[in-house]
Amino acid sequence: MARRLGSDGAKTEEAIRVAAIDLIAQRGFEAMTLRELAERVGIQPGTIYRYFPSKGGMLVALLVEHLNFLLDRWEQEQPDAADPLLRLRAFIDFHIRSHTLRRREVFVANMELRSLAPADYRRVVALRRRYEDILTGILEDGMRTGAFHVPDARIATFAVLAMLTGVGTWFNESGRLGKRELVDIYTQMVLQCVGARIAATPAQRKAADRRSA
Repeated sequence: MARRLGSDGAKTEEAIRVAAIDLIAQRGFEAMTLRELAERVGIQPGTIYRYFPSKGGMLVALLVEHLNFLLDRWEQEQPDAADPLLRLRAFIDFHIRSHTLRRREVFVANMELRSLAPADYRRVVALRRRYEDILTGILEDGMRTGAFHVPDARIATFAVLAMLTGVGTWFNESGRLGKRELVDIYTQMVLQCVGARIAATPAQRKAADRRSA
């Protein structure tokens, strides 16, 4: 028999969310059963319905929570500055930190849109578009000021987000590069992609001097 959690509803709901994300990431939403989820958490299957109306309702709640997390955290962390270059640097740093911190949530959010009902799909995509609009707005501001040079801000948004989000699939915390170094490298690559004029680092200037010597 499954063991019962205590009466703390918030803790039980969080335990269900964490276990659901893990199971969906491992097996896919369609393959996961609520009975299996209940066993993982240590509750009776019927308890899940106290927190989520259905299996599909749980999925949309998980995806909405993840996207609201990103939007709310960016609202708190975004720099209070008009300079698009400064804002782009901050966004790159924020996106990589967030997407390496919440890898399973990112994976589920990207892979399980297909499992949403039409109305839920529209709701989640609208939130996703709000996040994309942040970067598009930064790029458009930079294009207006001449800081960035791209043929289309929206397409550039998709390209940059694909590059940055992919970090979560391979980055290893104990690997050769630390997260700070990783952010610096990706910042340099993104700035090059959007045609930003950036000053060379001391190491780059030294390497250029050696080549010209």
